[in-house]
Amino acid sequence: MEKQHKYRILGLMSGTSLDGLDLALVEFTAGQQWKFKLCSCTTLAYSKQWERNLTNAHKVSAAELLTLHSEYGQYLGKQCISFLRKNKVQRIDAIASHGHTILHQPVNGFTFQLGDGQAIYSITAIPVIYDFRSLDVMLGGEGAPLVPIGDRLLFSSYDACLNLGGIANISMEVDGERRAFDLCYCNMALNHLMKESGSSFDRDGKFASGGNIHDRLLKNILKAYEPIRKNRKSIGREFFETAVQPLLDDQNIPLANRLRTVCESVAIEVADGLPSKKGLKLLATGGGALNKFLIKVLRDKLGKRVEVVLPAPDIINFKEALIFAFLGVLRLRHEVNVLRSVTRASRDSCSGVLIG
Repeated sequence: MEKQHKYRILGLMSGTSLDGLDLALVEFTAGQQWKFKLCSCTTLAYSKQWERNLTNAHKVSAAELLTLHSEYGQYLGKQCISFLRKNKVQRIDAIASHGHTILHQPVNGFTFQLGDGQAIYSITAIPVIYDFRSLDVMLGGEGAPLVPIGDRLLFSSYDACLNLGGIANISMEVDGERRAFDLCYCNMALNHLMKESGSSFDRDGKFASGGNIHDRLLKNILKAYEPIRKNRKSIGREFFETAVQPLLDDQNIPLANRLRTVCESVAIEVADGLPSKKGLKLLATGGGALNKFLIKVLRDKLGKRVEVVLPAPDIINFKEALIFAFLGVLRLRHEVNVLRSVTRASRDSCSGVLIG
């Protein structure tokens, strides 16, 4: 595809917290500084069946996983068609799909995002870009995080960008290079705990706000994150299940206290990940940015040295889908969309499999 001045891309994102499928139709304008317009966006909650499928996908046989890969791709394609028709969209250049991470083991040379792009294309007949992580892993990188190129080119007015998603991660410029890394589990931990109450998440942090910090639990959570802090690498579901979830499942500690303690641990890890200088402007997005109590705890921890900025709700909710749409633009233009300074790969790359 020849380089264009404008692009209309539908970005798809399904996060580790399983709170639904994000779809964001974005128009990008090339220039000295990239500009974007979020045209339409929505989050589609997963059915109980899809929640079970995605939760248990790492446990099934190879044949079952490949079947699910195709079925989820077809599901994504159908949701794209429905979204485009509902919003009366006449033309888009491509669909950029992150998929849903099932296995992320860069140390073993692989990462796998469910949702076959060829299945999406078979349903939509629209060019599809998918599998954004595998090339970087083949180049010796972590395959994550991928959002920092968007932070650099679309949100450069902020000193750092914090995503409070299933996993909390941060991105910033350090000595002329983009640096980014995962910090800790955020919504993945909070939502896991909330299942005990029969709810899928803690709206505004009301449960957590009624609890107290449990010192032993906090100490153990922070200890679990020590290797992450020393060697800033990506983390996935596997580390959560082995190192963090067993700590959270201690039912001798009241649920509200466990939730409150997780909020404290997130604030501590964010504070530790930021430079110590004053006057920083921090953009906070992701589902956790809508958790009023978590943001209060974070602001209290950071104090006056850091201004925590909450953008418009659509940016909070759809920044990742928006940036994956942008990764799709860069892939169409054959430009770098994955940074070695972030992933530790042997080189920068233009990643994503293009179908159609």
